[in-house]
Amino acid sequence: MKLLRHGPKGQEKPALLDASGTLRDLSGLIGDISPTTLSPTSLAALKSLDASKLPAVTQGRLAVPWTGMGKFIAIGLNFADHAAESNAPIPKEPIIFMKTTSCAVGANHPVVLPKGSVKSDWEVELGVVIGARARYVSEADALKHVAGYCVVNDVSEREYQLERGGQWDRGKGCDTFGPIGPWLVTADEVGDPQKLSMWLEVNGKRFQNGSTKTMIFGVAKLVSYVSEFMTLEPGDCITTGTPPGVGLGVKPNPIFLKAGDVMKLGIEKLGEQQQTVHAWNPELIDS
Repeated sequence: MKLLRHGPKGQEKPALLDASGTLRDLSGLIGDISPTTLSPTSLAALKSLDASKLPAVTQGRLAVPWTGMGKFIAIGLNFADHAAESNAPIPKEPIIFMKTTSCAVGANHPVVLPKGSVKSDWEVELGVVIGARARYVSEADALKHVAGYCVVNDVSEREYQLERGGQWDRGKGCDTFGPIGPWLVTADEVGDPQKLSMWLEVNGKRFQNGSTKTMIFGVAKLVSYVSEFMTLEPGDCITTGTPPGVGLGVKPNPIFLKAGDVMKLGIEKLGEQQQTVHAWNPELIDS
């Protein structure tokens, strides 16, 4: 299933995209796509529906595909070739940092640069959405705790991240720096998460071409590893690292985002996003 939330801010409605590409309204069955909806039992009930009998609707503004995200966890330098372009050693263990849940926005929401930003960058990533509580789970059982997957753009302000102290979080959690979606695709529809191609373009130029098969640490390892350090709850999202081709890695001179730039990105089976970059404008952040 492809699950999504759409409509004006504060009035989002749950929906699913059926096999024919028709948007079907779920608001007569569930109040929203919440952490409870992501449980194995609830997803099984939705999968048993005859989608053709649900009302067809016209898509409105896209929101984050589910509500109630408790943690937005990120993994750094999880592709060897991206580590190389960043002049960083290949990690021996997954690098964990946090993106703020307040940075999460819908797939096509404007990306708004922080005041004075000159080194904001792009990163196409696979997002993993937790559906069942995970605490010290084994790698063999880890994928049983995954509800589904989504596209994430881990937008990053490199000066804040790398030049203003040792923690990455300040450059990763700025408002609008976490576009998610367009939808959440359930794990059964995705299959093996380590066989997905991924790409990103800026102003029509392809910068990133990669595949989840080249991750240093795969999804099962990451879910198991993170669950050793924090309990993963339904609705939590782990964004799993980016392939090479970020602006910071462009040689000889890095390229960073500026107002007017358009990012387009996607992952096989998971859909596409598009964002226009804007200078600081709080009204756009809250749109």
